[in-house]
Amino acid sequence: MIHFVLLVSRQGKVRLAKWYSPYTLSERSKVVPIIMDAKLNLLRTGQVIRELSGIILNRGPKLCNFVEWRGFRVVYRRYAGLYFCMCVDEKDNELEVLDIIHHYVEILDRYFGSVCELDLIFNFHKAYYILDEILIAGELQESSKRSVIRLVCTHDSLVETAKEQANSLSSVIAQVTK
Repeated sequence: MIHFVLLVSRQGKVRLAKWYSPYTLSERSKVVPIIMDAKLNLLRTGQVIRELSGIILNRGPKLCNFVEWRGFRVVYRRYAGLYFCMCVDEKDNELEVLDIIHHYVEILDRYFGSVCELDLIFNFHKAYYILDEILIAGELQESSKRSVIRLVCTHDSLVETAKEQANSLSSVIAQVTK
């Protein structure tokens, strides 16, 4: 099971965070030990996101894409300037999770046409919607890229139709009230 999905930029900014396991705010912001120097062990209040992004961003490019973390395994992959991270149970198959990450990136790439970080910043709702079409409750639900793209495009056309109807209705109301 996937517990959460994070998209983090190289600067450590979160671009997307989807939680499938219940994490309260206190669990997300608990005191965690971070070693700042070999001589100093400091306790610093930080969030799960900060802790994980710190671990992942500081890893070398030649190291594997799996990190043991708090009894879980975090699987990540870097695409351009973004790190796509998924937290799974220790017994889950890491290669399958890497395949899910790649599947998500390919769908984003097809939908946006060479997806970049700005696409995810300005169209974050579409990135969430695509993720919701792929994963439900932390489990892979749709493995067909064509089906996901078709569903998202259908949703977009429905939204456009609703906007046009709302605009025409508001213009009719404005003419009547004059």
